[in-house]
Amino acid sequence: MNKIYTATEIVGVNPIVAMPFTPSGETDEHSFVRLLEHLAATGANGATLFGIASEFPKLDDSERQRLAQMFVSTLAGSPLYRAMSVTDHSTELAVKRAKYYQQLGTDALMLLPPFFLSPSPQAIQQHIFAVLEAVDIPVMVQYAPGETGLPITPDQLAAVAARYPHAVFKIECNPPVDYTREFLRHAPQASVLNGYAGLYILEMLAAGGKGVMPGCSFSEVYVQIYRHWQRGEQRQAQALHQRLLPYIQRWMSHCEYIIQAEKTVLYQRGIIASDYCRHPGWTLSAEDKAAIARLTEEFHLS
Repeated sequence: MNKIYTATEIVGVNPIVAMPFTPSGETDEHSFVRLLEHLAATGANGATLFGIASEFPKLDDSERQRLAQMFVSTLAGSPLYRAMSVTDHSTELAVKRAKYYQQLGTDALMLLPPFFLSPSPQAIQQHIFAVLEAVDIPVMVQYAPGETGLPITPDQLAAVAARYPHAVFKIECNPPVDYTREFLRHAPQASVLNGYAGLYILEMLAAGGKGVMPGCSFSEVYVQIYRHWQRGEQRQAQALHQRLLPYIQRWMSHCEYIIQAEKTVLYQRGIIASDYCRHPGWTLSAEDKAAIARLTEEFHLS
């Protein structure tokens, strides 16, 4: 029987699962399973499916249902907690999907608040509340204003934390550190994780964050950084992070850029069979491909 997780246990390194496709653009289920099995062996704490790095807008409903089932079953009994993102812009559909994912057996959810056609702050709040009230597993409420164009103030987010103890908060405004400090001043009991490719992992941990949600192609590096920090080895954590920064800073200049770069890393490592991304996407330059080769060599990513 799988462990039942609380909000305070959604911590550590929780990579967003990439979505492997064949060279013709079909979902590659064999590579998907191989990727999940790889992640289960990296030392990461969790894994999340259907985040932005999963290319969720480029999947149809039947693909999502099939992949959700495979995700839960493949990682059953693994050391990872399993989370799936609810991205529907309709509150009614988001509630249905959240209930379905919980029934399927996922350990946690991530919730991307609706932003299409600029709903009012009250409508967004009602959407978040409705999903949180529909389930009793942890829900990571995602704050990604750079991707959604949706601003939420720290005190508005704190109101969610006060009302729902099973809420976790994925804060990835840029930069996120001051926002997180202000949020935790209003809601000191809240659990915070940060995405944004781990650019701010150490600053966020120092500010009171509990973990990081990067891409999944070099999760082992984030695990090493996090473990150094847990052991109080600040210099080692900082040195390793500084080596990684030149790569992720460049790639994070555009979401499609880092999605393609990370998928190419997975392909070069032999974890997935193709680095195809569904269109529209990003074309890597020869310089980009050389940087990926350097990264895999520098960090011994076989």
